[in-house]
Amino acid sequence: MKAAWFERSGKAGDVLIVGDRKKPDPGQGEVRVRLYASGVNPSDVKKRAGFQPAGLDLTGFVIPHSDGAGVIEEVGAGVAQSRIGERVWVYQAQYQRHQGTAAEYVCLPQQTAVRLPDQADFSIGACIGIPIMTAHRCVFADGDIKGKTILVTGASGRVGHYAVQWAKLFGARVIGTAGNKHRCQLAKDSGADHVFSYKETDLADQIMQVTDGEGVDRIVEVEFGDNIETSCQVLKTSGTIASYSSSRDPEPVLPFYQMMFNNITVKTVLVYNMPEEAKRHAIQDIWRALENGQLIHRIARRYSLNDIAGAHEAIEEGGMDGCVVVDIE
Repeated sequence: MKAAWFERSGKAGDVLIVGDRKKPDPGQGEVRVRLYASGVNPSDVKKRAGFQPAGLDLTGFVIPHSDGAGVIEEVGAGVAQSRIGERVWVYQAQYQRHQGTAAEYVCLPQQTAVRLPDQADFSIGACIGIPIMTAHRCVFADGDIKGKTILVTGASGRVGHYAVQWAKLFGARVIGTAGNKHRCQLAKDSGADHVFSYKETDLADQIMQVTDGEGVDRIVEVEFGDNIETSCQVLKTSGTIASYSSSRDPEPVLPFYQMMFNNITVKTVLVYNMPEEAKRHAIQDIWRALENGQLIHRIARRYSLNDIAGAHEAIEEGGMDGCVVVDIE
């Protein structure tokens, strides 16, 4: 099969190899998926670069990327033959494994290959695993949201874009933040009721003003360390911060007593090992939303497998207005 892989950490152009590898065979409880699209996420790029633990011994090779979409063409023992021919999106393909989705084929546990509605093409399927599931967990980590006010920081980003939509779809009022006029408009297009630039010095005052001084019930947070001061100012007593990143300040100093006096709860979210119940909840809601056409998707760029290094470099450059997808011909 045609695949891309790396055998050591480093720059994309230096370490990513495109060539032929043996087609994998499904084991007990596994399915083999013929992939047509592979999603590229920041965690994939960081693992390849060596900036984030790979979660496995890099001896040998690693086919990168955890997200993808395609068709089940073979099943292992214990898997129903009826699954052959099923259109699926896959997640966690390369989590603590050597074989990800940057290849024509991947074998993985059958529960991580989820039916993809006919209305959704494979490029959309390749964007589900990390962006949409992370957004879902952040929004619902503290229960029902109907009637709540949710602040989504980085509301124009890959995860923020879907967090806004999940919150609106299930009855919340949404306030978003973004970095410039263009990105604020993207967040509004996703459905946010109010959007402010996070660069404004009076951001907390603006949020309190549109909430009539009450503040917000929950925060979906992309930059925990940078934003913790503002978060404490605008979060209601017993509010929750669900954070999936703190890249600018990876070891933040917390205003403990301010958080304690307000009974603030912090939930960190990593999609790979979040509770299985949360994954099942997300999968159910994703199916319904895709089947009913209730989610807006943004594919920023598409690359061929031969240009996978370009896809990784695009993620590293930042500024993408949507997901980056590698097409598997």
